[in-house]
Amino acid sequence: MKNDLPERRRAAGLSQARLGELLGVSRQTINAIERGRYDPSLPLAFALAGIFGARIEDIFTPDGRESPTRAPEPRRIG
Repeated sequence: MKNDLPERRRAAGLSQARLGELLGVSRQTINAIERGRYDPSLPLAFALAGIFGARIEDIFTPDGRESPTRAPEPRRIG
């Protein structure tokens, strides 16, 4: 999953360590998320979005694709 977390963090004047403190995680966790080596849990993703006043999908995009402009049609299961 791709993200623009480094840009948002720098624009907010936050270090990785400070952002980690605000979220209750380590600097290494923030680094791993920024590098795309770790996908955050849903609660952590919501907390990140809240800090930056954004939606989760504004920060994270699956497989590096651009965020969709509208939600995809639901798939039928079964």
